[in-house]
Amino acid sequence: MQVHVPINHNSRRMKPEELKVENGTHPDWPSGATRIPHVGERVYCASGMAEVVKLLGKSSDGTRIIELKLLDVVGPPFFASAANILVAPAQQAS
Repeated sequence: MQVHVPINHNSRRMKPEELKVENGTHPDWPSGATRIPHVGERVYCASGMAEVVKLLGKSSDGTRIIELKLLDVVGPPFFASAANILVAPAQQAS
């Protein structure tokens, strides 16, 4: 099920404390500052699961700026610092 998010100035804005990713949600997933994801890879951000659309320049903390698209919400892509996303662990070959 997808949720439609209206795109206007009356949309609910996230509070600053809601913008931080909780490591407890996926404790075995490294930060995007540790492992930069690839385009098309799924990551966990403050708003939930997302897909990496594009890798851009660097933020003020030196990590990459990443364009993300939420998987379960109809809406435009948005930007996040790699330091504020969690990347699924690399699949190990068996």
